[in-house]
Amino acid sequence: MKHIKIAAGLAHVNYGNIAAVVKEATDAGADYVHSDAADMYDLRNMQLMGGHQIIEGIRPVTDKPIECHIYTRECDRLFIEKLAKVGCDMLIIPAEQFIGAPLAYIINYCREFGIKIGLTIGCYTPLSFVEESIYDIDRLHIVVHGVDETDGQENWGWRKSAIDLVNRARKMIDEKNPRCELAIDGGLRVNNMEKLIACNPDVIVLSSAIFRCEKGITEGVKECRAAIDAAVEKLGLE
Repeated sequence: MKHIKIAAGLAHVNYGNIAAVVKEATDAGADYVHSDAADMYDLRNMQLMGGHQIIEGIRPVTDKPIECHIYTRECDRLFIEKLAKVGCDMLIIPAEQFIGAPLAYIINYCREFGIKIGLTIGCYTPLSFVEESIYDIDRLHIVVHGVDETDGQENWGWRKSAIDLVNRARKMIDEKNPRCELAIDGGLRVNNMEKLIACNPDVIVLSSAIFRCEKGITEGVKECRAAIDAAVEKLGLE
């Protein structure tokens, strides 16, 4: 049975107690720590969130891989160097902001410092933005949430185009770069993942489902793991 990894997303956490909540989530079984970060332009509702200072603070409490998913318009060699210095394992940047020669430099900088590189297909960004770079990245990270109740189903949390997009992304990865992870992110809960799990992702990013679980962080991780594994078994994913 396929093990779909859980990335504990730090978009909805108590930053005043960040190390403790990260430790609890990873001790409970989260496979990755997903440190969301944002500049003053993209993801305006979470400006200046995350970054290398956060990763430096949480690195001592877990040996699980930590990834920096930054919504930004700029990314230079110095920032990548800082991430490497504090123990970040992967940098994930928006495909719509980094395309062409600037992306080639970033990929090379990440390789220089031993960090994996991922690209985000943001809300309503077409898959075509990564047709060339797919060969050289370690993660294709698809944001699946929408702006409303999508096609009328309450609590779905993801837009109606997401299934087609994730299916096409899976096909692209399998054909062009099978070592690349496929991740889905945004609005995912215990009760709304099955149809997207059927698209065969490798990683699911969960934030509110873990850190705002009424039963606590540990139970949030366990409930998500149980839901994912049940769907994988039902769907026969290997």
